[in-house]
Amino acid sequence: MIKFFQNLYAMSEKGAKDFLMSIFLTSLLYLSFMLPVILGFSFIDQYLVPLLTGGTMPDPAILPYLLMSLVFFIVMFVFAYIQYDSTYTRIYGESSRRRISLAETLRKLPLAFFGKKDIADLSSTIMEDATQIEQLFSHTVPQLYASIINVLIITVMLFFYNWKMALAVFWVLPAAALVFFLSSAFQAREHKKLYRVKRDISDNIQEELDLVHEIKAYNREEYFASRLNSALDSFEKKMIKGELLLGAFINMSYVVLKLGLPTVIIAGAYLLSAGKLSVFSYIAFLVITSRIYVPVMSAFDNFAALIYLNVRIRRMREMDNMPRQEGSREFSPENFDIEFSDVNFSYLEDVQTLHNVSFTARQGEVTALVGPSGGGKSTVARLSARFWDIDSGKITLGGEDISRIDPETLLQYYSVVFQDVTLFNTTIMENIRLGRKDATDEEVLEAARMACCDNFVQSLPLGYETMIGENGEKLSGGERQRISIARAMLKNAPIILLDEATASLDAENESLIQKALSELIREKTVLIIAHRMRTVSGADKIVVLKEGRIAETGAPDELQKQNGIFAAMVRAQFMSP
Repeated sequence: MIKFFQNLYAMSEKGAKDFLMSIFLTSLLYLSFMLPVILGFSFIDQYLVPLLTGGTMPDPAILPYLLMSLVFFIVMFVFAYIQYDSTYTRIYGESSRRRISLAETLRKLPLAFFGKKDIADLSSTIMEDATQIEQLFSHTVPQLYASIINVLIITVMLFFYNWKMALAVFWVLPAAALVFFLSSAFQAREHKKLYRVKRDISDNIQEELDLVHEIKAYNREEYFASRLNSALDSFEKKMIKGELLLGAFINMSYVVLKLGLPTVIIAGAYLLSAGKLSVFSYIAFLVITSRIYVPVMSAFDNFAALIYLNVRIRRMREMDNMPRQEGSREFSPENFDIEFSDVNFSYLEDVQTLHNVSFTARQGEVTALVGPSGGGKSTVARLSARFWDIDSGKITLGGEDISRIDPETLLQYYSVVFQDVTLFNTTIMENIRLGRKDATDEEVLEAARMACCDNFVQSLPLGYETMIGENGEKLSGGERQRISIARAMLKNAPIILLDEATASLDAENESLIQKALSELIREKTVLIIAHRMRTVSGADKIVVLKEGRIAETGAPDELQKQNGIFAAMVRAQFMSP
């Protein structure tokens, strides 16, 4: 049973156990609600039935009934208290574990995954979907199962008590359930469409916020606003359609259920007149019938919510089942040479990005990756740090296959500075300290000075304690790049990956940064990607990539003499105005 609920609702083992306990306690709570009804029936049977049948009503003994009422109230309160802890507190605990599990899954995915995946989609799954699942599992799903159990128990009891009247009460249940479940496939399909449309709208909003500068620059506000309005209108229509049809099916089920009460009235009156049913039993069945359909209706409502829940759980399960990068956490390489051996890689199936790439980036040398755009330079740099796992071949670090090393362990040896800088909405000091969390303020300031950050930081109101906004929105591109370089300098890892690290800097600051970088890369393995030929003029080795293949490799002087792609790139840049 535990495994069943784990698989059905993407739960942890503890979550499934807590869920079963919640169902059990909610069922007990619902059954305890029958205690006042039993007490009322007892009072009717003892005092009112004799009066209705022509006898004399005895003097009522109020005290025993008051004491029993108090006892029943205490029992119901205790059950409610325990059920609340089980259904809400523990369910919220499972929600916490679900979010942590998703975060751990994301943590183990290839880093390049986040460059290809829509971040709005991921955050929506972690926050919105998890919140919806949390709410349904605390307010709906246990109550659904408890309602079913409660109805089954009462059904069995009533059939043992009087099967004819019980049949009059419950014949409508399978009929109403049939009407509802015939619509379940339609409901699931509509919920899936609605979920997808809603997610697309969230993606569009995120995209337009990210590209607001481009939208304004090209006067496309009306077009994108119109596109969003159209998507919202479509979402509204689908939502109205789904709600109307769902309401129609549920209300149809309710109508069938309502036929139970007149059936009980007619059947009971017939049996009463024939002397086959007591007045007390007739009254009891009338009262029970007026209440028994309430949990059934609640169950139908909750089933509808459960169908919608399945769409979100399926999404959770898809994310949780994504292939994770695993590996050994023990790694102590003898050196930091990076070697590519016949590496093939593709982002998309049947669309190969790299073809039999082989070269070695040695420790203490600068290896520059150059070539036309789209040739695979950034892909090679990212593969060297296991941002993706390759299709075939081998990439080694210090002779060790990096596919067998845990990515987090591997990345301890890398400092990365890419053209697309990512900063956090905190102080400049803490953004730089990200490179090494235990660094002292003095070490952070030294790294900042080496990266030429002092020039602009000192002009800020709070200096290094200035909050820089989301992704450093209060800074220029060059200032953000220098913070990124300072972060890498602070980490001082043995392997440096530089992807257009000075692309956002002016000539004066680029010269200063190049001087600082020369200190940073001493005795390290350096892979540098650059389109400016002066940036790679001091490299020890040039690897020219074209269309995913190595076209040339060698020292800069050697490649100049070969008069190939590299030489043509150098001439083109120095001849351009």
